[in-house]
Amino acid sequence: MNETTHTYDVVVIGGGPVGENVAERARAAGLSTVIVERELLGGECSFWACDPSKALLRPVVARADAGRVPGLDPAVAGPLDVEAVLAHRDKMSSYWKDEDQADWLNSISVDLIRGHARLTGPKQVAVRTPEGDVIALTARHAVAVSTGSRAALPPIPGSDTVRPWTSREATTADKVPGRLAVVGGGVVAVEMATAWQALGSQVTMLVLENGLLERMEPFAGELVTDALREAGVDIRFNTTVTSLARDDGEVRITLSDGRRLAADEILLATGRAPQTRDVGLETVGLTPGDWLTVDDTFRVTGVDGDWLYAVGDVNRRALMTHQGKYQARIAGTVIGARAKGDPVDDAPWGAHAATADHVAVPQVVFTTPEVASVGLTSREAEQSGRRVEIVDYDLTRVAGAHQYGEDYRGRARMLIDTDRNTVVGVTFAGPGVGELVHSATIAVAGEVPLDRLWHAVPAFPTLGEVWLRLLETHRG
Repeated sequence: MNETTHTYDVVVIGGGPVGENVAERARAAGLSTVIVERELLGGECSFWACDPSKALLRPVVARADAGRVPGLDPAVAGPLDVEAVLAHRDKMSSYWKDEDQADWLNSISVDLIRGHARLTGPKQVAVRTPEGDVIALTARHAVAVSTGSRAALPPIPGSDTVRPWTSREATTADKVPGRLAVVGGGVVAVEMATAWQALGSQVTMLVLENGLLERMEPFAGELVTDALREAGVDIRFNTTVTSLARDDGEVRITLSDGRRLAADEILLATGRAPQTRDVGLETVGLTPGDWLTVDDTFRVTGVDGDWLYAVGDVNRRALMTHQGKYQARIAGTVIGARAKGDPVDDAPWGAHAATADHVAVPQVVFTTPEVASVGLTSREAEQSGRRVEIVDYDLTRVAGAHQYGEDYRGRARMLIDTDRNTVVGVTFAGPGVGELVHSATIAVAGEVPLDRLWHAVPAFPTLGEVWLRLLETHRG
């Protein structure tokens, strides 16, 4: 075993999209920077989540949209070409190779060390390489933990013996299971149920709650439920799995009411947990396996000094790639400013404060129909005590919906802060609404007064005309 020592201004643990963006911003500030990654550069999003899942879903959504268009519907009525869909998924995932990512790091003069990194004390990191060597790193200014999250598996008896799918297996499987059981009702559950049912699986969803997408507006989950059932998915609400076993290749599932069913594969889509169990948190007074609490500059609280940062999923603020990259842009800039002794503007909406994490987090669920949201839901507004007006509109009444396709179904909801006369939350559900969410994000993040928003004229005939209809409904 060889041991070497290196010193950098910034050490980034984790080379997913979040870690890459922290490193790029730190390097742009003139700081020497190294990324340590134990798997593939690009992380969960590039290889086991965003890219492969959306590659699986895009043909499903495109076929559903085309099926609503007169003149196209008979042409798309047949089954999907499974081999072509999986090949496209593989291509979009770069065939699980990260040479392009490594070349990009090299182009911006960020060093890369492949191996498992652990904190060993303040500003100290030890890396064990695949060859068994140990590299001791010292950070002059900052260490950023950007190790992401992993699937949180429920404590179901027998789950450790059935080789269950997590989101990783669900996005990378190389064949279609005849029967797929999906435990959960959140985003991963509904997206993967949508994809694999369309690819030929008989999907059964076992949902603990009383509906799908429970964290969003109720109508969103209701529309997705209807569409999944129409596609042939068996959805069972208020259902608990009490035990699992695999026998002769089958997964045997026992439910709390005593019923049993069998599947070829089972996906456990029941939440996420932080990847912090083995990064040396105990050496700086933190608890291994915990989420890392941060301030709005992403400095970890509970650790002395301005040197330890936690960016992306590990801080539990907003577990989405685009939001993690937003955090990374701010964190990298903050690290650069503090290293130079420059003032830090951490006031709300300041250059060094991640204010959007609290009020303007956009999300798209790529089901059929799509769901897109930003800001508060009506339930969250009620819980916060904020006075809001709820404005609903039937998307089928918008001219652009009729142009989009026959039998269009969708809804829109806008929440108005009645004290400030601004939009604080928007949810759309319907085909094609994912492209509406950025306009909503601008309205919420920009705190655009409704009187000014009235002058933002939507083009006709587009789905975006729903903005005019929502405002007209509000004005009465």
